Amino acid sequence: MPADPLSILNTVYGYDSFRGRQRDIIEHVIAGNHAFVLMPTGGGKSLCYQNPALARPGIGLIVSPLIALMEDQVAALRQAGVKAAALNSRLQFAEKDRLWRDVERGKLDLLYMAPETLLRPETLERLKSRRLSLIAIDEAHCLSHWGHDFRPEYRALDCLADLFPDVPRLALTATADTPTRREIVEHLSIGAHNSFISGFDRPNIRYCAAEKTNTMQQVRHFLEPRRGESGIVYCLSKRKTEDVASTLSAHGFIATPYHAGMEMKAREENQRRFQHEQGVIMVATIAFGMGIDKPDVRFIVHADLPASIEAYYQETGRAGRDGLPAEALMLYGAQDMALRRRFIEESESPDACKQLERRKLDALLGFAESSRCRRQVLLRYFGDDCGPCGNCDVCLDPPKTFDGSIAAQKLLSCIYRTGERFGQAHVVSVLLGEPDERIGRLGHDKLS
Repeated sequence: MPADPLSILNTVYGYDSFRGRQRDIIEHVIAGNHAFVLMPTGGGKSLCYQNPALARPGIGLIVSPLIALMEDQVAALRQAGVKAAALNSRLQFAEKDRLWRDVERGKLDLLYMAPETLLRPETLERLKSRRLSLIAIDEAHCLSHWGHDFRPEYRALDCLADLFPDVPRLALTATADTPTRREIVEHLSIGAHNSFISGFDRPNIRYCAAEKTNTMQQVRHFLEPRRGESGIVYCLSKRKTEDVASTLSAHGFIATPYHAGMEMKAREENQRRFQHEQGVIMVATIAFGMGIDKPDVRFIVHADLPASIEAYYQETGRAGRDGLPAEALMLYGAQDMALRRRFIEESESPDACKQLERRKLDALLGFAESSRCRRQVLLRYFGDDCGPCGNCDVCLDPPKTFDGSIAAQKLLSCIYRTGERFGQAHVVSVLLGEPDERIGRLGHDKLS
């Protein structure tokens, strides 16, 4: 394997040049430095650890949260001639034994595993005697208490700084607000000066939101001109996932469900179809999506309100990874908000976490109801800025607005001058000048 990062890019990946900050990150890591990488979905994060792992001597250790993601990346790397493997619970004893023999003989370039596998004492003991080129922690936002995909086992990865002090550590994510970034960098002892923050903008995605009227009708209306395209419809419950998939199938769409209540074999088959067949619509709960690398997803529909702006950004980011136009539609309603608030209040999270989740939910509602460019609102939440994008529903069809300040002044004045003790109907009747015996008796018809 060539040691030069550009040669690796050419021979392994078939590209002539790096994108964005990829080269800066790769050279930084090859030099032996740690790195925190925040890069939008489809920005080429995996290249930022695979390339330097191949350029440096030793085995690259990749921590990944999902078996499906590991297996997809390993299959692609092997096809490109890279010696890669994944250590996970699906392997038989003999397969694990053979894998470790390959590790000991230096026959592997990249080794993938989940955090719980890595943190087993026997795994750490075996790795301590090997030369590691780097340790990459993918989906690093999973370690944050403030993140939307918190996984306790990710917290324990802070031990890697002590166990492998001379090995470059990378933490990578596509979704992290400022508090989450700070927590990742501090918890993994990476150092804020080793941060590489790319912009959050996905200019090829058109963001749209609409208040719910008839959810199934709205979803079908959106999908009708997109027949034959691949996409994901997110639902909040398992039952709704099944219902929506069944209804879409009955109307001639190729729709298949995915949720945690299904048998593993059925889930895997539906995921395989979505990944490899054209025009399949995956109707899913949030159990589906992390690590899915299908470049031609043309749309994401949220049939129910997502949990937060972070969750929304990550889920919509699964569309348009090929750089071609894609669309994200979010449907929302008062019932969604009530249900989300109930989830927060009934959770066993500490009060500080509940308070943060409430703020994040309010921010999401603000995004949904905003009369400003959706991209501006979305990017500003993450600390980015841009002008009106011209590629969201608000920019393309601005909502009708009016200056309600005078009407509001009259309303407040009426409430004050009637003694602040009458109900809505009475105040409205006074303002409209409606003839009413009670209004006349109280002298409220004389107010001006």
